[in-house]
Amino acid sequence: MIKIFVVEDDLVYGKLIERALKIDNIEITIFQNGQEFLDNLHLNPDIVTLDYSLPDMKGIEILKKIVAYNPDISTILLSGQDELNVVVEVYKLGAKSYIIKNENAIVELNNCIKNLITSLNLKKEVEHLRDELIDRNKYSHIIGNSPEIFKVLMLIQKVENSDILTLVTGKSGTGKELVAQAIHDNSPRKNKPFIAVNVAAIPADLIESELFGHEKGAFTGATGKRKGKFEEANGGTIFLDEIAEMDINLQTKLLRVLQDNKISKLGSNKIIKLDLRIIAATNKSLGERVKEGKFREDLYYRIQGFLINLPPLRERGNDIIILANYFLEDYSKKNKIEAKSLDNEAKTTLLNHPWTGNVRELKSVIERTFLICETDVIGKDDIVFSDAI
Repeated sequence: MIKIFVVEDDLVYGKLIERALKIDNIEITIFQNGQEFLDNLHLNPDIVTLDYSLPDMKGIEILKKIVAYNPDISTILLSGQDELNVVVEVYKLGAKSYIIKNENAIVELNNCIKNLITSLNLKKEVEHLRDELIDRNKYSHIIGNSPEIFKVLMLIQKVENSDILTLVTGKSGTGKELVAQAIHDNSPRKNKPFIAVNVAAIPADLIESELFGHEKGAFTGATGKRKGKFEEANGGTIFLDEIAEMDINLQTKLLRVLQDNKISKLGSNKIIKLDLRIIAATNKSLGERVKEGKFREDLYYRIQGFLINLPPLRERGNDIIILANYFLEDYSKKNKIEAKSLDNEAKTTLLNHPWTGNVRELKSVIERTFLICETDVIGKDDIVFSDAI
């Protein structure tokens, strides 16, 4: 079913459009002002026909809000004005068509709608094939339906059955460890250990011992022998997060591990052979770190065996709302508290936020808001954002 919203203050003209668009498998809803339409935008129409001059706001302002909410919504503007600068602007903003209200307008609109429906049906077929290609049950912890997340899932699927060294990039809070875990959980090593190490969180004087282990007496304070993270992960997967922060001298030893597939504990000459998968992650540009002399160039090229880049949350469109609802439900279940929901204005507020902290920031905001909001419906004024950094 294709959903069309007609935004037209002239009810007679709106009904004229509705009669002209009587096509099978189409659901048409008419709105007589911009605010009424925006209040229902969360219902996600496929196509919007939008009058340029409405009583409460300009169509171009509504177009901007549509594009901000979901650029995949096909919008057609209708106007009595035939001004070139206006036409150019609406097309730049993403409108599919700009139709002048004259004696041919309804016919032109009908043809435009039919072409858009053909494209939408083709897109839905592609999405159906996409769902057949990706088994979402395998990646249940990676939430979202955006094309950007689909690309990530496709890359995970391509790499999960091999042992190629994988580098996951993306800003802080985008979910790099979730990707690493998904690769491991769907690999032949899934029944073996998954060991995550935040390289930046370990003091420089302990990192070598933490990764490779040590024998008793290897250094001051080494009162007993200890396995390192590589040995703990043997047979499975080791995830090296924030690899860009690794000390340059330790990078040399890591390169040797990658080449020889073996390690020695501190204070020991015994060789431990490794059979594991290595996944690394960074929120910084390794290329820039190489230029700064803080990352070995040979390790830089070696570590990029297979690259997966995670998009920032602000580029994932309606995934923001999907994630927000997931966090609301999850918080409710974990704390055995009655569920809460977001109203339309709250959703718009979340969609317009820059989310510099990405999914991690969204989770924090939703949980804090859930706790503070005293009603079961969260409005825009209830949302408690983090303090600006």
